[in-house]
Amino acid sequence: MDGTAQLLETDRQFLVHPLHHPEDHKTPFFIDRGTGAMLVDVDGREVVDGLSGLWNVNIGHGRGELADAAAAQMRKIGFASAYVGQTNEPSIRLGEFIVKHAYSNSSAVYFTTAGAESNESAFKFARYYWKVNDKPDKTKIISRWHAYHGVTMAAMSATGMAVYHKMFGPLVPGFVQVAPPYAYRWQGNEEPGTAAAEAVEKAILAEGPNTVAAVIAEPVMGAGGVIVPPDSYFPKLREICNRYEVLLIADEVITGFGRTGRWFALGHWGVEPDLVSFAKGVTSGYLPLGGVIASKRVHDAILTAPLDRRFMHAATYSAHPVCCAVGVVNCRIIEEDGLVERAAQEGKKLLDGLDELRNLPHVGDVRGLGMMCGVELVTDKSTKAPALGLGARVAREALARGVLLRVRPGSPDPAIGDTICLAPPLMTPEETLQRIPQVVREAIIAATA
Repeated sequence: MDGTAQLLETDRQFLVHPLHHPEDHKTPFFIDRGTGAMLVDVDGREVVDGLSGLWNVNIGHGRGELADAAAAQMRKIGFASAYVGQTNEPSIRLGEFIVKHAYSNSSAVYFTTAGAESNESAFKFARYYWKVNDKPDKTKIISRWHAYHGVTMAAMSATGMAVYHKMFGPLVPGFVQVAPPYAYRWQGNEEPGTAAAEAVEKAILAEGPNTVAAVIAEPVMGAGGVIVPPDSYFPKLREICNRYEVLLIADEVITGFGRTGRWFALGHWGVEPDLVSFAKGVTSGYLPLGGVIASKRVHDAILTAPLDRRFMHAATYSAHPVCCAVGVVNCRIIEEDGLVERAAQEGKKLLDGLDELRNLPHVGDVRGLGMMCGVELVTDKSTKAPALGLGARVAREALARGVLLRVRPGSPDPAIGDTICLAPPLMTPEETLQRIPQVVREAIIAATA
């Protein structure tokens, strides 16, 4: 048995992978290294990283500046607690950078280690805000079908994809899900952005406004199928949240740090959230880091609370100095290399290329914003009957042709077809981006032959 075969056998013996089933791990893609937008497997074969790792390697692979930043900080001090009464320079620098590049109402950052932890923390921020404002019954969280907010217990309960619930229920009480702003599959004749926002309003009224703490929403729904909202949705949702005294949490774990062509994505619609959860792109995935951006009113609630009502939320690795040092350098690269603007410009070209796939009989919808695109597969264009199981075959065919992509499995209820998700690194060369739609076309044709 050669070295690779032995390692794979050891893998099967000793590892449990995310979303694990042994049937899906018989012939894994064994990654050895990466450079720019390319991954190289243990046999030396180059493949386009069509999903930036897991939506997170925004600046591309192999950036030595980030390795140098981590090594330099480790030589100074590898870990230092950031519990109240202690601090470190990288976390200060990164917190300042994030606030200055986020929304005009942004005020302060609490650091976590991952997106799910960021959302768990955001839920606690929201509950804390209402308790310290003497409205302790405002605890419920409203999310949307097809949303992905992570799979820890509370985050899973906000996630609107039943496949993540089936073997881990019951869900945490106090989480309510409503229809998303999904124009392609909106039922009825109403304008889908306004109608989907009104679905949130109906849920608030049904639960009782005095019981609802927050609405959580991805500006563009990512793992749920790259669902881009109509322009009317978020302004209307912000208005509804204001009317009923409900906080708006923007889950920008995927959309933050330039992915959609803005530093943070609600700026596309001129909307400011009360809380922002982030992760992924803040370090381009080179080290685990996430966080919550608190608006001024939420931050003020923490700053003015009496001592016996202090913000008793914590994590050992909050504001980890090495992760934050990498985050500082990563964010400077995003800014200095103009990657936010590049995501807007090149992402539009990628979407235009993918849009030409609409002439294929199994392509129902093509959508995207910035460097974040989705191609939804159907079995019948006229009825929009969702294709189920086709996406996995397309992914295999695409990998065989040199592009790694991810598929959101479809579902008949609530309906969505298998959706090809694409989010290459923001620095991906134009010629590589031009190649992706052609490979996806070939893969769909091969998978449906």
